[in-house]
Amino acid sequence: MHSANHWGGSLEIYNGSAESTTDDERSRNMEWDKAALQPQHHHLDETQQSWLLYPQETKKKKYVDLGCVACSHKALKWTLYAFVFSLLVIALPIILVKTLPKHSSKPPPPDNYTLALRKALLFFNAQKSGKLHKNNGIPWRGDSGLQDGNGTDFSKAGLVGGYYDAGDNTKFHFPMAFAMTMLSWSVIEYRQKYEAIGEYQHTRDLIRWGTDYLLLTFNSSASKIDKIYCQVGGSRNGSSLPDDHYCWQRPEDMDYPRPTQVVNSGADLAGEMAAALAAASIVFRDNEAYSKKLVRGAVTVYDFARDGGRRGAYSSGNDYIQPYYNSTGYYDEYIWGATWLYYATGNITYIRLATEPGFSKHSKALLSIPDLSVLSWDNKLPAAMLLLTRYRIFLNPGYPYEEMLHMYHRKTELNMCSYFQQFDVFNWTKGGMIQLNHGRPQPLQYVANAAFLASLYVDYLNATRVPGLNCGPKFISLDLLRSFATSQINYILGDNPMKMSYVVGYGTKFPRHVHHRGASTPSDNTRYSCTGGWKWRESSKPNPHNITGAMVGGPDRFDQFRDVRTNYNFTEPTLAGNAGLVAALASLTSSGGIGIDKNSIFTAVPPLYPPSPPSPPAWKP
Repeated sequence: MHSANHWGGSLEIYNGSAESTTDDERSRNMEWDKAALQPQHHHLDETQQSWLLYPQETKKKKYVDLGCVACSHKALKWTLYAFVFSLLVIALPIILVKTLPKHSSKPPPPDNYTLALRKALLFFNAQKSGKLHKNNGIPWRGDSGLQDGNGTDFSKAGLVGGYYDAGDNTKFHFPMAFAMTMLSWSVIEYRQKYEAIGEYQHTRDLIRWGTDYLLLTFNSSASKIDKIYCQVGGSRNGSSLPDDHYCWQRPEDMDYPRPTQVVNSGADLAGEMAAALAAASIVFRDNEAYSKKLVRGAVTVYDFARDGGRRGAYSSGNDYIQPYYNSTGYYDEYIWGATWLYYATGNITYIRLATEPGFSKHSKALLSIPDLSVLSWDNKLPAAMLLLTRYRIFLNPGYPYEEMLHMYHRKTELNMCSYFQQFDVFNWTKGGMIQLNHGRPQPLQYVANAAFLASLYVDYLNATRVPGLNCGPKFISLDLLRSFATSQINYILGDNPMKMSYVVGYGTKFPRHVHHRGASTPSDNTRYSCTGGWKWRESSKPNPHNITGAMVGGPDRFDQFRDVRTNYNFTEPTLAGNAGLVAALASLTSSGGIGIDKNSIFTAVPPLYPPSPPSPPAWKP
C-alpha cells in the first residue's frame, strides 16, 4: 500500500472484462493512476468533507479525564467530600493535639502494698551500724559501733558496718546474710517494680551495706580461708555483766565490751554467705568490678563450706549464738548456696552440686516433714527447691539434672499445697493466720516468707501459661494460691481480729511500744548508762521514735497481741523477718506491672545445648 493512498484498499479499478475495455479507456485509466500515485491536495466534494472533516455532534461528557484515570463527575464529587470529611475528622484533632499545651496526667496512686513496702525498707536504715551517710533518713540514728572488730587480722576496717539484728545491738551474721539474700532475690525478680516506685537504688544501697560488711568477716582477698567472724556483740543467757542484753542503751551510747565470735568450721554460715554474695553479684552486674568481687568472695566461702574438715554447725557449743540463732543443719545451705553460685557464674560444677542426690538425702528435702516446707533463716530448703524449679520450668535442662529437678519441682508444689487450710497440714488461727511455727511466738516472719514463695510461684507459672497445680486429686488455681499470699500479708497489715497493723507506721493503729533500744530511748542529748536506760525499757509510754517499717513478732495463736515493750515475743522486729516482708510486698504490689523478670537471672548460664551449625553458603551455579 502506498502512503499517498488516503483511503486504503487497491488502487486498481476493475471494470468488467479486459477484452471490453477500449484503448481510450485504458489511456484514461493510466493517466488517473499516475495522478493518484503523486502526492497532491485534491478537493473533496461536500459529502466527503462532511464525512471526513466534521465530527458528528456529540453528547455532553459524563466522565472527567484525569490523565491516567477517568472517573465520573459523581465519583469525583464524593471523593472530594470524603477527603474534606477525613480532614475534619482525623487531621483536625491531630493538629489540635499537637498544638494545644500538654498537661501530663497524674500517675495512679500507689497501692497499699507499695505504701507498706516503702516503709518496710526504712527499717533497714534504722538498723544500720557503723558510720552513717547523711541521707540515711532516720534522724534519731547516728554513727555507732565504730570500734567493732578492732584487732581482726585481715581487715583494717575491723568489723565496722552491717546491721543490728533486732531490738538489741548484736550483729548476727547468719540471719544478716539470709536477709541480704532475700532482698537480692526480690530485686532480681521484681526490678521493674522497685524502679516504678522509686526504691530500686535505695534497695541496692541497703544490699551493698550488708554485702560490704560480709566481705569484712573473712579474708575476701584470699582464695582459701580458715575462719569466718560470725558475730559481734551479744550475751550469754542470764548474764548480769554489761552486754547487749543486760544493758538498755542506744547503739550510739554503747560503752560495754563487744566481743567477736569466730569459727573455723561452719558450713551453714559459709553456705548462706555464699548465697548472699552470689545473689548480690547478679543485682550489681552493671558494676562489673564489684560484681566480680562478690563472686570471688562467694566462691571462697563456699569452698570453705565444702572443706571436709570444716563441716559442722557454726553455732555448735557457742553460748553466744546457740540460744538465739542455732542452726539445725547445713545441707540446705549447700543446695541454696550452690544454686545461687550457678546463676551468678554459669559454672556447671554448682548446678551439679545443687542437684546432688546426697544433698537431698542428708537435708531430708524430699521427706514429708511439715517443718521443712517452712522458709526461715534456718531452713532454706523450700526456697532452694523453688529456685531450682525456676530453672526447670524456664530452661528445661534435661539430662543429667532432670531427675532431681523434677523431684524438687514436685516437692515445691507439695509445699504450696501445705499452705491451704483444707489439707490440714498446719493449724490456723480463727482470725485467718497460718501457724507455720505451730503456735510458738514470733510467727509473722514465717508467714511473710510463705506469702513470698507462694506469690513468686504464681508468677513463675503465669509466665509459662500454667493455670495452677494439683494437690492430690484437687486442682488449685493460681488465683487461689495468690489469694493465700494476699490474705496473709493483709493479716499482717491490719486485716486481723485486733484490727492492728503489725508494721510500724502503716495505717493508724500499729505497735507503739516496740522492743527496740534506739527507738525507745529519747534523743535528748543525754547519754544514758547501761542501767540508766532501764527506765525507758520499763516505761509504759509509747516510744519517742517510731521505727517506721518494722514488722514486730506478731500475735499469739489466739490472734491476741500485747503492745508491751518488755514482751519481745510480741513487739520485737528482726532483720530476717523484715526481709521476707519486703520480698512479699514487692511480689504483690501492682506498681510497675504484674510478673517477674524472667531472663536476667540466667544471664551467666551457658547454652544448654550445642549451638546450631552455621547455614551453608548459598549455592552458585
